Amino acid sequence: MQNVGPDAGRNVAGLRLPVVGSVVATGQVGLPFTVVDAAGRAVEPISEFVREMVAGDMPDSSCRSYAYDLLRWWRFLAAIEVEWDRAQRVDVRDLVLWLRHARNPQRTRTRLGAPTPGSVNTRTGKRHLAEGYAPRTINHQLSVLKQFYDFHLGAGRGPVVNPVPAATRGGTRPGAHGNPLHEFVPHRRGAYRQKVPEQAPRVVDDALWNELFAAMTSHRDRAILATYISSAARASELLGMRCDDLDFGRQTISVVGKGTCTRQTIPASPDAFVWIRLYLAEGHVAPVEEPLPADAPLWVTLRGPRKPLSYWAMRAVLNRANDRLGANITLHDLRHTCASRMMADPNMAITDVQAVLRHKSLTTTGMYGTVQLDELINRTLEHHARRAAPPPPRPHPAYNAADLAVLFGEQAG
Repeated sequence: MQNVGPDAGRNVAGLRLPVVGSVVATGQVGLPFTVVDAAGRAVEPISEFVREMVAGDMPDSSCRSYAYDLLRWWRFLAAIEVEWDRAQRVDVRDLVLWLRHARNPQRTRTRLGAPTPGSVNTRTGKRHLAEGYAPRTINHQLSVLKQFYDFHLGAGRGPVVNPVPAATRGGTRPGAHGNPLHEFVPHRRGAYRQKVPEQAPRVVDDALWNELFAAMTSHRDRAILATYISSAARASELLGMRCDDLDFGRQTISVVGKGTCTRQTIPASPDAFVWIRLYLAEGHVAPVEEPLPADAPLWVTLRGPRKPLSYWAMRAVLNRANDRLGANITLHDLRHTCASRMMADPNMAITDVQAVLRHKSLTTTGMYGTVQLDELINRTLEHHARRAAPPPPRPHPAYNAADLAVLFGEQAG
């Protein structure tokens, strides 16, 4: 299918992206990930862009995410038969239209009894992932393409004009400091940017948390969950810990923060350190009689050769517990739960919670102070019960009911 003008239109409903190419880890310095074509050759425009991102101190995880977005774009260009350096705004528009209605292959569930995509879980009140691409995914795709074409435009390659519109109307960055001499202009979404619905923090109530913790089958898994729920660490941060990241004296842990290369210290609960001690006493990390190797991974597999516990392996542990409980709890839900618990404590200042969560803005931390739906329902029902009118007083039995009816009407009886 050849490129078409904006008036001709393109049938994106029946578009099928060819499953060619892949994202590979190169092991090269300055190029952790790249995209290869069907013949296994590196796609050089993407490799150059990734090198630029690495030079700008972008973490490897972000490079991998960017590579997958660019792989999707390369497959879309192959489906519409357009070269990457000939792409136009209409092609980006059609990509967005396709993403809005296509099925996300990562949402495919073949297991019998799997929940319907987009349905609400009765235990948690949280929706299961829909089968399509989320608005955040589409916006991330556009942001990656915008940076990709900006980079090549600066090098004199690619289209004359960036085919991806700016993120905002007028081209200014959202939240950027404005000139006080100019009139304030409200932020407006850029073309093709999707509306992202506001979501309340996903909090696990105490009863369900107790059931989840009881469903764990090893000290390692109990230690991980106890550390998640008390430290509010992100999933990848906690799983990347080393043995020397534990401080039993101060009861703190150290993690490499999201988007940073520095280790950040955060407190955890005494219970978490008790479970960690029980896990280490089993000798999975190192023999019990030997000291812990400082640079060894803290969380390792329990069966087979010893290797670091991956995110997908820990997610499988949680999913097995979810199947037994009929829930859909994620590791990130535990971060939300910890934050909401601390915000509900009157002895915890919001700046303390911000420091634990390592947020740059208090506005982000403030969302955990919102009232949860279950709490709102209970308080509202209690309010209505207090406001209910008391029943009228019953007359003394010594009064004649017929006389009362004559004086005050039938209701007096």
